[in-house]
Amino acid sequence: MRSKALPIGFINSFVQRRWASAEQTAEQATAMRRGLPKKWPIAGVSHVVVVASAKGGVGKSTTAVNLALGMTSINKGLSVGLLDADVFGPSIPRMMNLSGQPELSKQDKMIPLVNYGIKCMSMGFLVEEKVAVVWRGLMVMSAIQKLLRQVDWGLLDVLVVDMPPGTGDTQLTISQQIPISGSVIVSTPQDVALLDARRGVEMFRKVDVPVLGVVQNMSCYVCPNCGHLSHIFGKDGVKRMAEEIGADLLGDVPLHLTIREGADAGKPIVVSDPQSPQAEAYKTIARRVLDKLPHIADPFKPR
Repeated sequence: MRSKALPIGFINSFVQRRWASAEQTAEQATAMRRGLPKKWPIAGVSHVVVVASAKGGVGKSTTAVNLALGMTSINKGLSVGLLDADVFGPSIPRMMNLSGQPELSKQDKMIPLVNYGIKCMSMGFLVEEKVAVVWRGLMVMSAIQKLLRQVDWGLLDVLVVDMPPGTGDTQLTISQQIPISGSVIVSTPQDVALLDARRGVEMFRKVDVPVLGVVQNMSCYVCPNCGHLSHIFGKDGVKRMAEEIGADLLGDVPLHLTIREGADAGKPIVVSDPQSPQAEAYKTIARRVLDKLPHIADPFKPR
């Protein structure tokens, strides 16, 4: 049976509606671009460096803590802050040996807690350590906004942000609302971890956040007794990935007992054993990150 031909009037009407719809879509896209929120700097902060992994359990928080401490170790004049953006699993209070609720300034902003010369803010200061944060997306975004805008950092040269795992709402909110000088991607050499690390790099590039480089964490296991090296998670996986995606390898950090013990005890390796090879690895990463930071004038600094 031959199908019935559509009347020419129907075809013309359909084409006109599609054309009008396309024009409307283009206008909506232009309006949306105009309506996107501007990136407003955090008052007093010159540079923001985010440390991300897009996957949990690869040592991102340990890297963020030792990166911040490494910056002040190689440059005593730097003022550095550390923001724990992981609302559901905050680690900074334990790793930095800090507890208690922050006080409020005269402007009703939270005053960061300080240890080892680093100003710190975390959701872990606002809830008890053993209490689970069971929140929906809107509440999480509200908490992130408060951590970004309701903290009195004073004047900081660098704010290191410990990002939560993944490439979701929190990452996008932070990336789209504040100017970020660069991102540091942390991964182990394991193939499964590298898959997520690539996604993290791709996400930051999509939102126009510079990727300063990647860190190969747990690159090898160092026996504390004999010093023998074992590549438990594979060898040079992050190095190969960096070459493939056109990113710099900022450094290698071994899987070493003293790094884990220091993090659990609230005495990061850069502080507890600053002359050790493990601490030197973090200092090397910190030095390379600082060398990559562009100069950004802070419009909120007092004249």
